[in-house]
Amino acid sequence: MLDDIVQVTRTISVEMTEEAYRHGLFPMFIPQFNVYTWHKPDPRAYIPLDAFHIPRSLQKTLRKGLFEITYDRDFLGVMKGCAEDRPVWIGQKFFEVYGALHRQGKAHSVEVWQNGRLVGGTYGVQLGAVFCAESKFHRVTDASKVALAGLVARLRERSFDLLEVQYLTPHLEQFGTRTISWDAYMRRARTAMARSCAFA
Repeated sequence: MLDDIVQVTRTISVEMTEEAYRHGLFPMFIPQFNVYTWHKPDPRAYIPLDAFHIPRSLQKTLRKGLFEITYDRDFLGVMKGCAEDRPVWIGQKFFEVYGALHRQGKAHSVEVWQNGRLVGGTYGVQLGAVFCAESKFHRVTDASKVALAGLVARLRERSFDLLEVQYLTPHLEQFGTRTISWDAYMRRARTAMARSCAFA
């Protein structure tokens, strides 16, 4: 993650963040230096919406109906859940910036509930028919996987073109995640950003 930094700033704003996503970048916060790093991974990871793989164990979990999935019900709660495990990435200013994007209809969340308690979720930024997933969390087993399945279901339902997930990890690989060059990603992203999609 350090070798893909293309810019370092002392500040972050809604406008800077949206513009960064439009140019294939995304921010992280480094608290020990109080700076924001802007990242440009190459290759870039994405989950093909038409080839999303649900592992057998997750299929069983989904069939049991143990969880309720909602959308945009508790965006701040999802961000807080993600920050529990990733305090380095998500600084206090992030809550303001992404919260503002959410209020503008440009950032969305998927919530996973169990017995009325928020136990998992994911959130990200929407630009046209592109969804850039930022982070996910779980407080009970499989809740973050259920959130990802719920996100893919919503994006398919609303005819999105591209689900970007930043980096390929062993965890994401099990869902059929692939990588493409940054140039190829931006060609696809620019075309998809020009389309209008409604997440909510």
